[in-house]
Amino acid sequence: MSLLTRLLARGTVVLANSASKLQSLQMRLTAGEVNDDMEHFEPYGFTSNPLAGAEGIATFLGGDRSHAVVLVVADRRFRLKALAPGEVAIYTDEGDRIHFKRGRVIDIDTATLNIRASSAVNIDSPVINHTGKIVSQGDQIAGGVSQIKHVHVGVQAGNGQTGAPAGGQ
Repeated sequence: MSLLTRLLARGTVVLANSASKLQSLQMRLTAGEVNDDMEHFEPYGFTSNPLAGAEGIATFLGGDRSHAVVLVVADRRFRLKALAPGEVAIYTDEGDRIHFKRGRVIDIDTATLNIRASSAVNIDSPVINHTGKIVSQGDQIAGGVSQIKHVHVGVQAGNGQTGAPAGGQ
C-alpha cells in the first residue's frame, strides 16, 4: 500500500450519525473497505447530514487505518451548477437553496420560510415588493396609523365617502 493510499481515501457515505457532538460517518472506501465511526470535521457554523451515496475524502492520521477523519463530503447529485465566479450557495437534495449572487443579490428558494426572532425582525429598505396574499394575526401600522384601530374624518351618512384616516395623510 503506497504512502498516499495509507494517508488518504475516497469513498461514499453509507450512514451518518449527527446526534453526537462531532458527527460520525460510516463510509465505503475505494478499496471496498467499510469504515465505521469516522469523525466528520465540519467548518465552524456549518453542518449537514449527508445522504447515503454522497462522496467524501478521508485521511488516516499517521497512516493508522483505524483512526479516520473525514475532511469533506460533497454530493454531485444535487450540487448547484453554473454559479458565476465568486458566487456561493447552500443547497439541499429537495431543491432548497440560498444563493449569494453577483451584484449583492441573495436568492432564497424554498416551499416554506420560517423566521423566528425573540425581539424583532427589522427590514430597512427603500422598496419592498410583494406578490400574493399577506396574512396577519395582529395589527399593521403604516405611517403611524393603525389598520384596525384608526378612525376616519369627514364621515357622512348614507352612500357618501369618508375622509382619510385621522392622523395619517
